Amino acid sequence: MPDEPAAPAKRKRTRIQREKEEIILEAALEVFALYGFRGSTIDQVAEQAGMSKPNLLYYFPNKEAIHRVLIDRLLDTWLDPLREMNPQGDPRSEIRSYIRRKLEMARDYPRESKLFANEILQGAPRIQEELQDLRMLVDEKVEVLRGWMREGKLARVDPYHLIFSIWAVTQHYADFDTQVRAVLGPRRDGPGRFEDAARYLDRLFTEGLKP
Repeated sequence: MPDEPAAPAKRKRTRIQREKEEIILEAALEVFALYGFRGSTIDQVAEQAGMSKPNLLYYFPNKEAIHRVLIDRLLDTWLDPLREMNPQGDPRSEIRSYIRRKLEMARDYPRESKLFANEILQGAPRIQEELQDLRMLVDEKVEVLRGWMREGKLARVDPYHLIFSIWAVTQHYADFDTQVRAVLGPRRDGPGRFEDAARYLDRLFTEGLKP
């Protein structure tokens, strides 16, 4: 029987195509962060990207495809700080490092944080599988925290709610940045607000977790 013909190789994208896709993704991130997935349209993304709708649709067939790429990138970046929590490290140093990494992400990726928050507020219809991956990672780190607690290195607290509380206080500085800056006022609403927050949260968690 003759060999079947090989499937055609997937065409490699050119540099210009990659650049155009990045322009579209950057524009979509801005639009989705402002209006959420449901409130956004391809026309808005095309206008933000400075190109026609037909030109945009040459690169992405619909807004779902754009959103999928953004969410995949976001989750990969978002989970890195938790993955890096070292079971062999000093517990409070590891937690302090995790908090600082999360604050840095709130500072450097505020639109991505809003994108994720909008998806969760809508019931996470497009990231159910990824939430299962998140659960597995959190379960793994919860066992690390419980081990430290059994060894008397950390106060005995609910490790899940410890992680939730770290997420809450760090992502607040991205998702509610306008409120934070308004309340702090013009003398304290600059980039230094993140270092102020880091010092406060260091104290809050390291003191609160003393065994």
